[in-house]
Amino acid sequence: MTEFATRALLPAGLRDILPPQAAHEADVVSRLMASFAAQGYERVKPPLIEFEESLLEGSGAAMAKHTFRVMDPVTQRMMGVRADMTLQVARIATTRLANAPRPLRLSYAGQVLRVKGSQLRPERQFGQAGLELIGAAGAAADAEVLILAAKALIDLGVGEVCVDLTLPSLVSEICKGQPEIEGLRDALDHKDAAAVARIGGAQASVLAALIEAVGPAAPSLAKMAEVPLPPSAALLRDRLAAVVDLVRQAAPELTLTVDPVEGRGFEYHTGVAFTLFARHSAAELGRGGRYVAHGEAATGATLFMDTVLDVMPGPEEPRCVYLPFGTPFAVGQSLRTEGWVTLAGLEPAADDEAEARRLSCRHRVVSGRVVAVK
Repeated sequence: MTEFATRALLPAGLRDILPPQAAHEADVVSRLMASFAAQGYERVKPPLIEFEESLLEGSGAAMAKHTFRVMDPVTQRMMGVRADMTLQVARIATTRLANAPRPLRLSYAGQVLRVKGSQLRPERQFGQAGLELIGAAGAAADAEVLILAAKALIDLGVGEVCVDLTLPSLVSEICKGQPEIEGLRDALDHKDAAAVARIGGAQASVLAALIEAVGPAAPSLAKMAEVPLPPSAALLRDRLAAVVDLVRQAAPELTLTVDPVEGRGFEYHTGVAFTLFARHSAAELGRGGRYVAHGEAATGATLFMDTVLDVMPGPEEPRCVYLPFGTPFAVGQSLRTEGWVTLAGLEPAADDEAEARRLSCRHRVVSGRVVAVK
């Protein structure tokens, strides 16, 4: 490996995105933003980096372990590079847009950076696109965000979308007032019924019954209805049932499953939450759910652009035409208005057809007309 090639190596979890994938990603993000905008979600653009105390305040503390920190040489204050855009949008909603009418609908797209990847997501930098609904506490808000995110994916061409719903705070409500049991959360996330029975304490039978309830939405909710839950946990279960009912009415084509004890990846969510999958892929396309935005009720969804692009049809090959050296500008301009991508020769070529072929153009201009390259 040459010295230059060595210098071109990137840190683990980071990568260059090359043509045509970079343009394809930009196009997909644009289409997502248009889909969100059509239902009243206005786009905001938070900064890549901001002061640590604002970035990690309140619910943002859950993202502290994922956040790169640097010293601002101007103010001598610590700054954090965003690891997630949701909480930045929440800050904007409750400060810059504090006086805007509620419910407030906002959308966003941009890059995030994390300290390290996970087993499921080794990338440390990746694109996010999402929407947030601030100031609405009802089940209809949860359903709107879920449906819009899922429908946007379907419209992109990812195929059948599956939605796995969960209640990240359910276990905390069930075990409220009891000492935290080491390893219980991990056992629940892995659906280890034997470990839960062994270490679950007074709530072991309830938690084991909830593990048994994991599965398709209808039978899962029926099983959960038979589990004796404390009042606060029962309210969460009832909200989940209400959201499922609303989603079924509006989008019956969505496949819904329920995992009431799943908590991985939902660091700051407080109510109904969900993960989006494509039928033919195990990768997470996005996540969302209810949280508290600096004291305000909020719900939202974030799509992970790297995995979204992986399950979509690839970029279409552009209609590219080669303009030999000396082709009048007006000719190229006319072709571009017709949807052609033009590559102009910058010096005379010995063989225009061979040059077009070398530049991967399937067409070239001959005497002002477009002809196919043989």
